[in-house]
Parts: sequence; structure tokens; C-alpha cells
Amino acid sequence: QEVKEGDLVDVCLSHFDHDNKRLHYKLEMYDKAKNTLSATTEVLSLYIDLNIRKVAEIEKEKIIIISSPSGAGKTTLTKKLAKNNPNFQISISHTTRKPRPNEINGKDYYFVDQTKFDSLIKRNSFFEYANIFDNYYGTLKEPVLKFLSAGKDVLFDIDWQGTQQLKQIDNLALVTFFILPPNIQVLKERLLNRHKGQEKTIEQRMKKFNEEIYHWKEYNYVVVNDDLEDCYNNILNIISSEKKGINQKQNTNEIKKIVKKLIE
Repeated sequence: QEVKEGDLVDVCLSHFDHDNKRLHYKLEMYDKAKNTLSATTEVLSLYIDLNIRKVAEIEKEKIIIISSPSGAGKTTLTKKLAKNNPNFQISISHTTRKPRPNEINGKDYYFVDQTKFDSLIKRNSFFEYANIFDNYYGTLKEPVLKFLSAGKDVLFDIDWQGTQQLKQIDNLALVTFFILPPNIQVLKERLLNRHKGQEKTIEQRMKKFNEEIYHWKEYNYVVVNDDLEDCYNNILNIISSEKKGINQKQNTNEIKKIVKKLIE
């Protein structure tokens, strides 16, 4: 059965809240859709975009991004935040890489092949995706929107590429953190523990470090992971302030000094 453009938009909009807070926006986009869209797929894409805007504006739910160079501790910190705070929900990424020992499908990542990942890209299913060390990683839109709708703050364990993509999406409430190691020796020790006997992998990550660290300026906050507990508490304190609408100031000159020592 043929579906008219306006009818499909009506169906899409019927899924929105009924309190009229966004009525003027709905009507504006409704008229735009009727006048300019000609394909069913385009109308559905509009619905997804509208849904992203609607869910994001429920706030005060936040998307909390934790990024770092490989080995600086972003995954450990993300898991600790989720474990100790029931209102935090980790966004589990899809990846084409093979599982490491003790990693569980559906808990640490969704492990998929390249064909499956490519199909998700074609269907515009990802909020963000990136190629990192010859493997793809991506975050699906649907579960994140569900978490936000349920009043959860969503934790993203992603790199600078994914962060840049999320920052291009209007009306997402982002709080972004870039984690630094205290020094290069500590970073190398962490990589040695994670990748025992994989010298090529360790060398690859150390070489990538200088490229990754230069993206610290793109984040709201930079935190040094010298002591895990201190770093965790610092992040938690900042998130608590952000939830109250308070931005904490950071000493940019001090951060520049730390970064300079790390790349010397």
C-alpha cells in the first residue's frame, strides 16, 4: 500500500510527547517535510533527527564522553563510573576487532564482522564510528536514545574521532573528558600489561600517542590519571557540577605544561 509523504510524517510525529512544548517546532518541520521530501527513507531520517532533538531536550540527562590515548585508562574509568553510580549507563560500542581475553560479547563490546558493520553504516544506525588501529568502532543511536528517555546519563568510551562527530549533532548535552597519563613510563607499563608479548602492538600505540594527545583542546575537561581513585572522584565531581549547570574552570597553562612533558 502506498504511503503518502504527509501521512508518514503524521505517524512519525504521533510518537512524540503530547504536552505541546515542542508543538511549534513539530509544525515547522511538518510543513518542511510535506513541501520538500519525496522519499519514504528521507521522511524516516527526518523522524530520527526529530527524535534525537526531542530526547536530548528532556534534559538534564547528559552524554558523558571519556576519551584518552590508548592505555591512559578511559575504559577502566568508564566502567568504574557505571558500577558505582546507578544513574550512569555505558553505551556499548560495536567493533570489528577480535575479543581480548575475558571480554564478553554484549557486555564489553558487540563484536561483529566487517559486513555487519558496513550494513549498519549504510542504514545510518550510528551516532559515530571510526577506524582505530585497523578496526572499526561505532555507537548505535537507538540504545542511547532509550537510555536518555529513561532518565539515564550515558557514558561513551570513545576516541577523539567519535567525539568530533557527536559535537556536530545539535542539542546533544555533552560533557567531554580527555584523560592523560601522569608520564610516558606509566603509559608504557600499562600497555605492556595489557598487550604482553605483543611488541608490535605496543609500538604502534606509543607512536599514535603524539597524534592523539594533541586533541585535548577539543574537550571540556582534561584530567590526569595518576591515581585511579583521585581521577574518578575528580570526574564525578565535575559531572555533578555540570548537572547543576555549573562549569568548572581548569588551569589551561598547567595542562599545556603536562602535555609538553608527555611529548618531549
